[in-house]
Amino acid sequence: MRRLGSVQQKIPCVFLTEVREEEASRKRDGQNFQVVATETVNPVALESDVHHALATEKLDGTCCYVTPYRGEVYLWARLDRKPTKQADKRFKKYQYCQKTCKGFTWNVEEDFRSVPESWIPARRVQYESGHPVPDEHGHIPGWVPVDTSNKQYCWHASVVDHDAREALVLRPSGEDQDLLEIVSVPLSELMEQTLELIGTNVNGNPYGLGSKKSPLHVLVPHGILRVRNAPVVEYHQLRSWFLESDEGRVEGIVWHCKGSSLVKVHRHHLGLKWPAGDTFLNSRPVVVHVDRVPLDPDASPESRRNLFAALSVLTGHRFSSARDIRLEA
Repeated sequence: MRRLGSVQQKIPCVFLTEVREEEASRKRDGQNFQVVATETVNPVALESDVHHALATEKLDGTCCYVTPYRGEVYLWARLDRKPTKQADKRFKKYQYCQKTCKGFTWNVEEDFRSVPESWIPARRVQYESGHPVPDEHGHIPGWVPVDTSNKQYCWHASVVDHDAREALVLRPSGEDQDLLEIVSVPLSELMEQTLELIGTNVNGNPYGLGSKKSPLHVLVPHGILRVRNAPVVEYHQLRSWFLESDEGRVEGIVWHCKGSSLVKVHRHHLGLKWPAGDTFLNSRPVVVHVDRVPLDPDASPESRRNLFAALSVLTGHRFSSARDIRLEA
């Protein structure tokens, strides 16, 4: 199997963390403990020179990846290989009593559910004896190519045209960094990049994009939304920034450090809610630049549901925020 894709087994928190067993997780359903940040900066972050790193907005969506599939540039969806119910039950029992239990050993061949033949593990997954090593949550991060016939990935499929080799991307405008733009870009320009799929039907849609009748989804390249007035990496200053700064109305921060290493902090690490009111993303104006043949007034409902065609009607239009973009039903 190829080992591709930059998703790590886990991006470390910028602070050392501790587990509070008396609190249920705010992020993961069924996790009966909370992982919270301490006030101590993680030595890993210090070694990576986090104080001089590039701070970027952490987006709340699902991760995607662009790499070849059967000789063509393709969009891939995140799919972690997860343990069977029996193995997961055994692992959770170990997690609950790991202070007193002996070490835990996975049997990858027997303990994990099957995945599609096209599945590939992420690049930074470690291997032992020829088998991928699960992360601390018992998952093996990986990818599957987006199949337009698979309803599970219909929202991924809506932002990519594999025939035209193009994808719908939200990014800062080259002319004005305060201005965002939704553009159709060649998939070849996104090769070996990871991106976040956000929109109407992803993670509860914290950004308020689209509507049930007219869903709107876009891809955002990781690291492209920079935090321009990043706070100092210090617990109380970061927490105050999330609570008081307009720019702090984000899910979290990912720092891009030297040597391509990453560290992050999520609001839940600091005991803060997400989403919390309107998001910083929606404070920025957006212009649409998707050039396609305009929709025929008599076009079929199926054609009208094509996101590329629907956005082409709005090409050149500027909106006060992405939330204000409304597509024809």
